[in-house]
Amino acid sequence: MREYSWSSFKNFISRNPAVVDQDPHVDNGDENTERGNWASKREYILSTIGYAVGLGNIWRFPYLAYKNGGGAFLIPYFVMLVVAGIPLFFLESAFGQFCSQGPINIWRSVPILQGVGIAMVMVTLIVSVYYNVIIAYSLYYMFASFQSPLPWSSCLSLADSNCSNTSIVHCNVSGVVLSNWTQENSTCPSSDTSPSEQYWDRVALQRSISMDETGPVVWHLALCLLLSSTIVAAALIRGIKSSGKVVYFTATFPYVVILILLIRGVTLEGAIDGIEFYIGSQSNLTKLTEVEVWKDAATQTFYSLSIGWGGVMTLASYNNFHNNMFKDAFVVTLTNAGTSVLAGFAIFSILGHMAHIYKIPIGEVVKEGFGLAFIVYPDALSKLPISPLWSVLFFFMLLTVGLDSQFAGIEVITTCLLDAFPKIFKSKRVLLTLIISSILYLLGLPCVTRAGIYWVSLIDHFVASWVLLFLALLEIIGVCYIYGGNRFIKDIEMMIGKKSFIFWLWWRACWFFISPCVIVVILIWSLMKFKPPSYGEAQFPVWGLALGWCMIVFILLWVPVIAMYKLMRAEGSPWKRLKSLCSPAEEWHPYLDIHRGERYSEERCRLRMSHKTKPEVNVNVISSSWL
Repeated sequence: MREYSWSSFKNFISRNPAVVDQDPHVDNGDENTERGNWASKREYILSTIGYAVGLGNIWRFPYLAYKNGGGAFLIPYFVMLVVAGIPLFFLESAFGQFCSQGPINIWRSVPILQGVGIAMVMVTLIVSVYYNVIIAYSLYYMFASFQSPLPWSSCLSLADSNCSNTSIVHCNVSGVVLSNWTQENSTCPSSDTSPSEQYWDRVALQRSISMDETGPVVWHLALCLLLSSTIVAAALIRGIKSSGKVVYFTATFPYVVILILLIRGVTLEGAIDGIEFYIGSQSNLTKLTEVEVWKDAATQTFYSLSIGWGGVMTLASYNNFHNNMFKDAFVVTLTNAGTSVLAGFAIFSILGHMAHIYKIPIGEVVKEGFGLAFIVYPDALSKLPISPLWSVLFFFMLLTVGLDSQFAGIEVITTCLLDAFPKIFKSKRVLLTLIISSILYLLGLPCVTRAGIYWVSLIDHFVASWVLLFLALLEIIGVCYIYGGNRFIKDIEMMIGKKSFIFWLWWRACWFFISPCVIVVILIWSLMKFKPPSYGEAQFPVWGLALGWCMIVFILLWVPVIAMYKLMRAEGSPWKRLKSLCSPAEEWHPYLDIHRGERYSEERCRLRMSHKTKPEVNVNVISSSWL
């Protein structure tokens, strides 16, 4: 590190108030020599793709496509991608890149909404706990796959087991013939289960009958959770400098596995039937008239792109100032959508083969979420020749997909702490990363008890749900209506150059009207259709549901609490306080002096701040000059 005299050091700090010490993990070639940048554009793109492409692409999108009309579902899905997904991804990327700050400090642009940034970090923190557990599940199944035959290929000799190695038992529920082991709420008199379901419940999870019976920690899952936390900590030990190298493998390997499984799947007997049910001739265009289909398409778009989590802003904050995030938004969002479609082919081709073997309709073997990833698909893989190979590949793919998302989640937390407390953490990134990983491990231990799957499902249902829509809506309101859409566009043009009015017409329409309307409709619909969650036949106790709502309150409460705190700390009349907190703070500007230009020069900022303290000044004149 360079030697500075005390006076020059003080001058340096005054020019960069958010920085105290140079990060020892910053490279000499970085544009931002205090905070650091991505080593290359490829690392940023791969990291962002890895963050966006998550488990939902593998185990949720194929099911939604099947459920909502097959190929017809692609129409609302891509419509929602164009009118909401891409515009909001572009907005978050530009927002983070402009000021080179995490999701908390970024709200210096609208100080009264800084609680939105804290809420995003809280969501990421809680979700990272259960995401770490899912990675542990994948690790356990990957290790278990190094056996021949696979341990879930036949029933285990458990005294109270109702497992059946024969063809699936059918029963009649309300006049509809169902496969009792593929329906989560089946009440068939016969309770035979498949070997893979028995293995998932009795061996992997050692699941208790309800959330009330916590039981001891399942030691093999606790060890896998420890390994998961260790892998994540090792990959993030130097922040983006190390994770950017890891994603060369973790972000690309899933595509290799998907292609291998797809090629193997389409060569199997019955595969064409599975693809037909996925997006083939079985597509039902009449589904497009149902509101539920459009709601599912929009919800999948938001959650798959991780909008409202703070991760997109955080990853973009390490870009060079003049990086073209507009092109990046298209690359990442379209790659994410294409991955979902491609994964569906790989999943359904093998499910079609499974249905062919059991001589049952494909609809009776399709599940989503944990049921697809850890029960149905492993069962299908166990029927293939060289089944351990395909199983290892599949679960290693789930592992790498989960790790990419976990990298970004922890980077959100780390970045916010580094930006908020540079004096404390700037030179202690390694220690900070280890502490965060350790805390996530300890918080994850209740999720690897015998009742752990109920905790994981509860977090997934309450935290990774409509809460994100609410935060995304506040984000749009804050940027476009309070900070100012036109001002934000001028900020973007400082980074990517001037664009025509026609160019911005579509983005204005999306940011000011279309995207907010879509979010409001989905939010209202989600609240109207809310149902208490359950895991299979096990219902959550009242205290469990209350805890779920407490998590939501804990997240959203930051927004009004921080707003009230700032209003109380501000000076002047109530109206003047509100007006000052709805205007950018003095610290809001491009991170480096060389990028601030005339709009964000120190003289202009001082002039603006002095006007904010004088009630007699004509605010309209100031606003026009600032714009």
